[in-house]
Amino acid sequence: MFDWQDLYFFTVLARTESLSAAARELQVEHATVGRRLDALERDLGLRLVERLPRSRPLTADGRALARVAGGMAGITGEVNRLARSASLNLTGTVRVSAPPSLATYCIAPQVAALRQRYPQLDLVLLPSTTLASLDKGEADIALRTVRPEEPALVRRKIGAVRFALYASAALTQRPAAQWSFVAYDASHDHLPQQAWLHELRGQRPILFAASDLASQQMAARHGVGAIVLPTLVGDQDPVLQRVATPTPAPLRDIWLTVYPDLRRAPAVRAVMEFLIECVEGQAQLAIEVRPEADGL
Repeated sequence: MFDWQDLYFFTVLARTESLSAAARELQVEHATVGRRLDALERDLGLRLVERLPRSRPLTADGRALARVAGGMAGITGEVNRLARSASLNLTGTVRVSAPPSLATYCIAPQVAALRQRYPQLDLVLLPSTTLASLDKGEADIALRTVRPEEPALVRRKIGAVRFALYASAALTQRPAAQWSFVAYDASHDHLPQQAWLHELRGQRPILFAASDLASQQMAARHGVGAIVLPTLVGDQDPVLQRVATPTPAPLRDIWLTVYPDLRRAPAVRAVMEFLIECVEGQAQLAIEVRPEADGL
């Protein structure tokens, strides 16, 4: 069985009569068009074009296939219009719990794109360092940096949060032995990034502690001390700079979690896809291994 996407690429090539023209229309590299064409020929066992130095004229088989598939562009347009119409009618309110750094720096900047795609779909974002209880209805979808263990949940690893040590320029001018630090309060000592900070500082003092990352960051910006931040946050701060460390920073996986019955709802499914796009669109949140998934 051939790939329908390969056939679509071929129909555009047949109509435009040029690899470069087809690539421009499809908004891809011309090499991509070539690969699609090669795959279609391999799957069909036919030679569809003549590979001349400056052109790709259709063979007799290619012309025959182009006539058969000529209506594909119209069908594609109808499908897209149908999908767009369904998207415009997608309604509902979906509540998403997420760590504050992801909510602020990853999801919130993309909400306008979600609204443009689904004008009648409302997203309620719930930034929190605590785990929202999905079974109690505190949220419909949760992004977590701890692997969900509830057996009823479906989950998918979609990214990873990386950390680094940051400091103001004024602090970095002082000898390292004289540095001070900014951290979470002691109730957060179980967090891997907090444990790493304690390892780095040794006996050096924590001059300011807070339960929220925004307050910590503001204190660090004003020279109170060095701070551990997600690279998604710290690398965007023009006042703070990364500091080299003797040990590597921890990495925390990002898990998308939802109940099976909820994920079938069109609005919830649309927001799940949106969240995956948000995370995968951030290079700093990329995962280097194949995502783990349980039913998503």
